[in-house]
Amino acid sequence: MATQKERDVLLARLSENPQTVISIHILKRGNCNVYLSGNSPRYSAAILQANDLPSEPTGFGSEANALWQLLTLVRGWECVLVDKACASLLGTIIADRLKKPVRYLDDVYHVPSGRVFPFDNESVRWLTLNDLALLEAAPSEVQPTGFWGSLRASLTEGMVAGAVVDGQVVATAFVAACGERYADIGVYALESFRGRGLATAAASIVARSVQNNGLVPVWGCGEHNLPSLRLAKKLGFAEVSRRTYVVIEAYLADVLRRTYPVAVN
Repeated sequence: MATQKERDVLLARLSENPQTVISIHILKRGNCNVYLSGNSPRYSAAILQANDLPSEPTGFGSEANALWQLLTLVRGWECVLVDKACASLLGTIIADRLKKPVRYLDDVYHVPSGRVFPFDNESVRWLTLNDLALLEAAPSEVQPTGFWGSLRASLTEGMVAGAVVDGQVVATAFVAACGERYADIGVYALESFRGRGLATAAASIVARSVQNNGLVPVWGCGEHNLPSLRLAKKLGFAEVSRRTYVVIEAYLADVLRRTYPVAVN
């Protein structure tokens, strides 16, 4: 677990934006490991590894060699999310050192171009602490934990909307991470309930409420996730930036089917 000093050093260097809101949220809650290269506070590279998603650490800094040296200290990683400018060189270094091929996958960030469009569905409603048992009984992929550490924290400190059909939660949208200016949105629907507008309505409710609270909702997903990209556009989100996952090829299938931050309609 990272020390308070290490978290504070990295926090001081990160300005909040759509790319960093999740990292800032994780650092403030302390549920992570932090690896720094060089003398603080003027480090040349940093790696943030969330305890909730240890296989997908995030790298900061443009020095590919420094990032690689930090990755040698990180356990259990399958890919690393970094600035596009250094992704290719870091990938070359990883492939050379590990003798394993790598692949590249862009993570695409969106924010609304205006007011998020309203969508309603009679099966979609806000979920509260009274629904905790219902969520605990739901399939793990639709449970809206995000980066809060628990369903209880997500319900009490974040926002959760869901579709309840025949007494079962089949789709959720939620604030997965929150900062002072931005709130990251997570969305998921069980495969057999997709195409019914459930995720659309749930995401609309949450994103519009985020706006009502004076924050900017962020929609992040992999470039491969075409349903999520279409849903973002449908709701009124527009792309603003990208970062790149450098993925060890052997783990590519696992990364592509990861339920977070994937969103589906």
